[in-house]
Amino acid sequence: MRVLNHSSKTNFVAGQWVSSSSIIRSLNPSDTSDVIGEFAAADSAQASAAVEAAEHGFLEWSNTPIQKRFDVLDAVGTELAARVDELGALIAREEGKTIRDGIAEARRAAYIFKFAAGEVLRNSAENVQSVRPGLEVQVSREPLGVVGIFTPWNFPLAIPAWKIAPALAAGCSIVFKPASYVPACAVALVQILERNGVPPGVINLVVGRGATVGDVLALDPRVCGISFTGSIEVGRSLGERCVARGARVQLEMGGKNPLVVLDDANLKLAIDVAVDGSFYQAGQRCTASSRLIVTDKIYDEFVNGMCDRMKGLAIGNALHLDTDIGPLIDSTARESVLGFVDRAVTQGAEIVAGGKALFRATDGHYMEPTLLLNTTGQMEINQLEVFGPVATVLRVKDYEEALAEANNSRFGLSAGICTQSLRYASDFRRRATTGLVMVNVPTAGLDYHVPFGGRKESSFGPREQGTYGRDFYSIVKTSYVRAEVS
Repeated sequence: MRVLNHSSKTNFVAGQWVSSSSIIRSLNPSDTSDVIGEFAAADSAQASAAVEAAEHGFLEWSNTPIQKRFDVLDAVGTELAARVDELGALIAREEGKTIRDGIAEARRAAYIFKFAAGEVLRNSAENVQSVRPGLEVQVSREPLGVVGIFTPWNFPLAIPAWKIAPALAAGCSIVFKPASYVPACAVALVQILERNGVPPGVINLVVGRGATVGDVLALDPRVCGISFTGSIEVGRSLGERCVARGARVQLEMGGKNPLVVLDDANLKLAIDVAVDGSFYQAGQRCTASSRLIVTDKIYDEFVNGMCDRMKGLAIGNALHLDTDIGPLIDSTARESVLGFVDRAVTQGAEIVAGGKALFRATDGHYMEPTLLLNTTGQMEINQLEVFGPVATVLRVKDYEEALAEANNSRFGLSAGICTQSLRYASDFRRRATTGLVMVNVPTAGLDYHVPFGGRKESSFGPREQGTYGRDFYSIVKTSYVRAEVS
């Protein structure tokens, strides 16, 4: 794969690839001696130029016939699908998730664009009878305008896809700001969009620091909305500035997701569900299971089973096919996760598995999956998002206590339960204060054709994905017409 250097033109503005005086270096978290490339970092002037280009691009794209918009999005999906092995390897190399997960993510991005292509044709108006004689009413959708899209590093193709594809389907133009850790994946996606006919100015890429690019997009009155996935601190800041000037905002900001395991659960299945949800992709998923809430009768057996299962996990280079769990994204992330573990132990937690940094043949940011006991629901480890391969096991006496503990969080993204009881499963689906509920499946793992989003401090604004994706990127207009004028 070609390695980029500081002269590479890796920002995309008004249909042109442009360079900058500053660079961002992308390193392989499995092997920090592997430099993926050096990418031009946009400054505020380039970010403003991207907004201007998007403003002009919107005029063309919003008036492009729907068959053309369908063809473009469908072609993007086709190319993504044809290149899943190559793109999956790039994801594994740049982000650190296993190559199997990288390929699955690239395939998911392809499906998202194919689905969005169909949404172009399904975006029809609704004719409604008026309560007043002689009037006709039509309810239609129009594109929002220029949108700023901020995406995180942990899903460097899928999350950009589930924001960009519905925005383009609705007729919007875009300024795309990816996380600085994964510029190569962002460049690859935009190259595919360009190659398959997205007109100049409709998609603009600004690789850069959030404080530089984010301020421009948050404050520019030409940006009609911002869709953001990332930390709660940055999301709140963006949201406050957008709301202050009347722009739309859509925020996904993390989770502290519980998995309840009841006495009647299939224990082998529950352990598989917990290990997958808690530790795969190094726990770097906003839907990861970080609080395992287990009823007293099976608590000890569950903990022993978890420890045995964790011993068999292969932690190593994300590009090796036998790897189960790759590295964390960088050394700062690993130190942050280890800090959470150390503070939990200081407060009385017991480490029964993992808890340490790992060292492999290559210099990467590896860490043992970690299981903690003897914590309480109010401890930091159970209230803040760790974003690493760490889970606690909390003992409860029965279902009602388990439900209360599950809902004991400022976040409300995903919640799971393992049980063979239809009664408890149905009750949990209804009473869990989250946007996603999983029964006998991991809290992490989503379909692309249904809505995604949380409650409480996890999410703000309309849902993402599926047919619900259009709600943020379009404006509903109601028109009244008197058919006959005498």
